[in-house]
Amino acid sequence: MYESTFAISDSSAYTEPTDGADCRIELWCNEHADLLYVAGSAIESVLSQVRSDIGIDECVRGDGEAVVITSSCLKRHETTYIERYLESHNCLFLPPLRYENGKKRCRILALDSESLTALYADLVDDQFEIDVLSKREIDVPSRSSPLLSLDEVLPELTDRQREVLSRAIESGYYELPRETTTERLADELGVNRRTVEDHLRRAERKLVRSLHPYLY
Repeated sequence: MYESTFAISDSSAYTEPTDGADCRIELWCNEHADLLYVAGSAIESVLSQVRSDIGIDECVRGDGEAVVITSSCLKRHETTYIERYLESHNCLFLPPLRYENGKKRCRILALDSESLTALYADLVDDQFEIDVLSKREIDVPSRSSPLLSLDEVLPELTDRQREVLSRAIESGYYELPRETTTERLADELGVNRRTVEDHLRRAERKLVRSLHPYLY
């Protein structure tokens, strides 16, 4: 089997609001409705457009995130979905679909490499704009989830959270004993200590919550 990730440009109600915004949407389609996980600092505009274009039946909010059940399925409102291409090429979607940076990311499973190539060619012929982000052969199942990728496990950190966390790791903040302090990190980054600690806590919280379901 082969797995590939396509990034497809479109103008759907889930794609457009993520263009240029710090926000992503993950989608599990249930035919009659969609289950969405929305995360980032710009979720208000995303939820507003989803509410206007698709409808929202239920929304549970958290700190920079939301779980949404829509009033109907996105496929009823758009014409650029690619499911109709999959069956003819013996390919499958690996949920969830992910929308970010104005593009739809689709993880696709195929029985052989040629099927992926043929699927890509048909989509391009029909004027889909596609970037192939990854392609790999699946020949050995992992213990916990045979189709799990790091992209699906690791959370989306803001640029500042990523910068502060990377500097902390590189400077030995997580070594035993610690080789630096948040005060030193703040001096190096040109911010105050509380800002560094806040970015670290938020990044750590996202990482721990994302990894927790896979510890068992």
